[in-house]
Amino acid sequence: MRQLSRRDFVQSMGSLLGLPLLRTEEPETILYNGNIWTVDEAQPRAQAVAIRGGRLLAVGSNDDVLPLATARTRKIDLAFKSVLPGFNDAHAHPVSSGVEQLRKVACDIDSIDKIKAALRVRALKTPPGEWVLGFLYDDGKTPRPINRHDLDEAAPDHPVFVHHRGGHTAFVNSMALQLGQVSDQTPDPPGGRFEHDAAGHLTGFVGDAGMQLFLKLIPNKNTREDYRRAAASISKLFTSTGVTSACDADATPEDVQGYQDARDAGELGIRAYCHVSARSLDHFMAAGIHTGFGDEWVRIGGVKMYADGSISERTAWLSQPYIGIPNNYVGLQLFSREQLYEIGRKAHAAGWQLATHANGDLAIDRILGVYEQIQKELPKKDPRFRIEHCTLLTDALIHRMRELQVIPAPFSCYVYFHGDVMHYYGEERTQHMFPMRSFLDAGLRPTDSSDYTASPSDPMMWLQSQLTRKDMKGNVWGANQRISLQEAIRCGTSNGAYAAFEEGVKGSLQPGQVADLVVLAQDPFKADPSELLKIQVERTMVGGIWKYES
Repeated sequence: MRQLSRRDFVQSMGSLLGLPLLRTEEPETILYNGNIWTVDEAQPRAQAVAIRGGRLLAVGSNDDVLPLATARTRKIDLAFKSVLPGFNDAHAHPVSSGVEQLRKVACDIDSIDKIKAALRVRALKTPPGEWVLGFLYDDGKTPRPINRHDLDEAAPDHPVFVHHRGGHTAFVNSMALQLGQVSDQTPDPPGGRFEHDAAGHLTGFVGDAGMQLFLKLIPNKNTREDYRRAAASISKLFTSTGVTSACDADATPEDVQGYQDARDAGELGIRAYCHVSARSLDHFMAAGIHTGFGDEWVRIGGVKMYADGSISERTAWLSQPYIGIPNNYVGLQLFSREQLYEIGRKAHAAGWQLATHANGDLAIDRILGVYEQIQKELPKKDPRFRIEHCTLLTDALIHRMRELQVIPAPFSCYVYFHGDVMHYYGEERTQHMFPMRSFLDAGLRPTDSSDYTASPSDPMMWLQSQLTRKDMKGNVWGANQRISLQEAIRCGTSNGAYAAFEEGVKGSLQPGQVADLVVLAQDPFKADPSELLKIQVERTMVGGIWKYES
């Protein structure tokens, strides 16, 4: 890397934001000898950064930054390792997934027999008649989907509920079906599905509103302490992969409390932007709270609504049927058009950002119509409407998004991680799914996200998926949507900050921004795109403090 001279540095940075401060404030920490990609257009590359009070005071060459040190400044030699801004997982479920880890059996196993064995162990420790709960199951990763007969064998004396890692479907056993009063003759509820086999018998697969019926039967034993522990635990997981900020995409009041308690205890390692569940909107509105309330660690985001179901679980609402699913199945509609409009208009008028889950093209069409109507009736200069996931698009839909400058928050690594279910959509449709190239070409600002637990919160996986569009087996899905490494990093850093109205605070490495960064073992710009996932995170800094060190 070319070493910047002082003259070059000053010319590239203009009136360096931190320079006046540097004359009166000494850095607490200086990182030097780095291969730093800043995501700052004024100065894309640097060697060193100076930090004080959790913020960047200066960014530039070794020659510029090292002389700012005093005898009290801690100097850290990065040994020419690659440094990027901390990544922003713009749609995840950190606290709720952390609580699940405390209470449920992890079923992220590719063997049905091993899943049954793990559930059986839990059942032996659980009084008969009480629920045995699993999570992280992925039916695309087992030879066939697990069914109620498997779960009956694992825990014959307990109702069983195994949540798909995507969050929109589950698998239950016969006792659970009896408790829910669901039989072979029970009709699907609006916005839900009870799957039947070829003979007309229930398989145990329940989708969206059908799943909610069982969730209401399961006692909630979670405590305030559980939510604090969950926030602390998951933030450690996220920082280990280089994630320093996350949007909690459906936060309850208890979730928000968990973030606050973890922060107050000094245990929160990531910054949280909390979309509030539509079910909790009135609770927050009654307190006069709206988008932007909070601080740089825990902030209230938008109001979360749902237009349809899931991509990985095949409940997204599509204009054309799924491939290989009987009866011309096109997925599930969740909130009605009227609900989306009524909740959205009320929230928009009260100062809330609108963030709506919409995967399929019909769901995206519906919510765009709602956003267009609300913005016409109650115009705002910069509403930053969001579409969470925003998966299957058409040129016409993208044009409408551009007119409103809607922010898409697509799954960043679904092509890689969930390639095993892409055949349900077919080759032609996957050319228009997670369409990062089309978004960027239209001038939109897509973010990166995992929807954790739906897929891993792993930025290196995001980058590899977006650059290659290959799944784990090497199959290519939508090669036309590949983007460059620079573009992908920007989506995962500065675009995530912009989607949360926080571009002035984070998302790049420049003076005045928070000192959130990640140190990598290898240079991603020199790596084979198909090998990016192998790059290890060595250190993650949040607010000037190392929150993860390998």
